[in-house]
Amino acid sequence: MTARSLHEIIGGKASQHGLSRNRVRRDSRPKGSCEARLWRPVSKRQMGPAMIAAEGYDRQHKQPGKRNGPLGHVGLEVLRALYRIVCHRSGRLEPSIDYLMGKLRRSRDAIVRALKALKDHGFLDWIRRTEPIPKAEGAGPRIRQISNAYRLCIPTFARVIVERIIGPAPVPADVVQALEQHHIELAEMVAQLPLREAVGVSVQNEALAAALARLADALEENERESA
Repeated sequence: MTARSLHEIIGGKASQHGLSRNRVRRDSRPKGSCEARLWRPVSKRQMGPAMIAAEGYDRQHKQPGKRNGPLGHVGLEVLRALYRIVCHRSGRLEPSIDYLMGKLRRSRDAIVRALKALKDHGFLDWIRRTEPIPKAEGAGPRIRQISNAYRLCIPTFARVIVERIIGPAPVPADVVQALEQHHIELAEMVAQLPLREAVGVSVQNEALAAALARLADALEENERESA
């Protein structure tokens, strides 16, 4: 009996008992159940400044005598590649390790270490995912590991640089709508209050509010006398 035949026998027994060679990583989520909470639209205007911030961060924190900074050359290559392939409208980003290896011509270990460095320093986040195995045989696991779902991030220190280059990010439309609705509701509430109370709600300066309140009292007194 050769080592190869022994390996085939063991493999055959494993398949008979429904054991799967596909190991599932801990904290993995089913595909389609988690991406909506992770992905966010990516502004094209922020991409260039964000890369400048990442490159500056890597140079600034490079230790004397070290060849690379905390992100490293490969980390910056991976980040640049992710910015090129991300869907700007939805933020969808799910490249496999093999895809990045082929795109950048780097080893698996180099890509994995680069992704970890980007995550450790706040430029990237991800969720591990699984999917069902079609027509799985046996009674063993029927899911397999697939590519992660990634989200591009801009750390606080890098956001300062980005905003300095392109200006602050515009306020989201839903926030603007909520503020407008709040102002409408506040105006309707103030319109139903007595004049003295309405002045207190509308004016923030205490001295001015007190003066206007006295004026409101005088106007109301004049109205009562006229009546």
